[in-house]
Amino acid sequence: MIFKETRLQGAYVIEPELSHDGRGFFTRTWCAREFKEHGLDVRLLQCNISFNSKQGTWRGMHYQAAPYAQAKLVRCTRGAIYDVIVDLRPSSSTFREHVAVQLTADNRSMLYVPIDFGHGFITLEDHTEVFYQMSEFYNGESARGFRWNDPAFSIKLPIDIAVCAERDRTYPDFKLP
Repeated sequence: MIFKETRLQGAYVIEPELSHDGRGFFTRTWCAREFKEHGLDVRLLQCNISFNSKQGTWRGMHYQAAPYAQAKLVRCTRGAIYDVIVDLRPSSSTFREHVAVQLTADNRSMLYVPIDFGHGFITLEDHTEVFYQMSEFYNGESARGFRWNDPAFSIKLPIDIAVCAERDRTYPDFKLP
């Protein structure tokens, strides 16, 4: 795997190294040793799949507060997404800054989202599926979020939102607890 740190410290785009032969290819998408060598959380306690029927489906911006804060490894297994992360660490030099990457079934890249980052994505194709690995269990009481268009972040999406949950559309303006 090739680990490329983004401009947000601790957040990585991870590209698989494909080994091709007559059958197709083989690659690793997870190796605790390599993740640990890059200082990343190696706990994997829960995996989820998000299936999205329509292009323009928005999910986010989500995070979990301590003590249930979670790191995520996000991969698009069908279709394509524009994936956005926001640094929510008040002590960070990149606090409230964001990075966006395109994850697709074809590029097979992954995004490592550190603890205390907001995360969301918009689907770029119909019938898009996203696979998440998390370092902590989901805890509804710790679930938090903010709107993608919150003025605190200046996030610009490449396409208009066509489908969005009421919760994601109506989060209040971002404030630290």
